[in-house]
Amino acid sequence: MSGPRRSQKPKGLRRLERWLVGLAMGVIAFVLEKAVMRSVKKGGGSVPSAEPTTITSKGAEAEVS
Repeated sequence: MSGPRRSQKPKGLRRLERWLVGLAMGVIAFVLEKAVMRSVKKGGGSVPSAEPTTITSKGAEAEVS
């Protein structure tokens, strides 16, 4: 049987790729956080709900009140 598997450190281009992906994700998270905080400061985020309507039906006829 083989010995325990060791995970090797990413080398060269792979290391650079992972670093750049991490950096890009950090930038995206920062931009989204700023957008959310700006929206909260402005008081946005709550959508006014429309008044509920009641529909009553008698056979083929429907009445909206």
